[in-house]
Amino acid sequence: MKFFLTLLLWALLLVLCWPLALLVLIAWPFLWLLSIPFRIVGAAMRALLALVRALLFLPARLLGG
Repeated sequence: MKFFLTLLLWALLLVLCWPLALLVLIAWPFLWLLSIPFRIVGAAMRALLALVRALLFLPARLLGG
């Protein structure tokens, strides 16, 4: 469903302003490549916060709470 919505929005942009739509089509893979390090950092932070949460709740889990 997300793909079809994206395609519909891009087609609308193509009708309204075709140079901008072509620029988006060309720039999108580069923007995706630039976002990869931020995704990796986000995953690492999520894992670190999950570890901290598990350590904080460990005494309660051991006591049966």
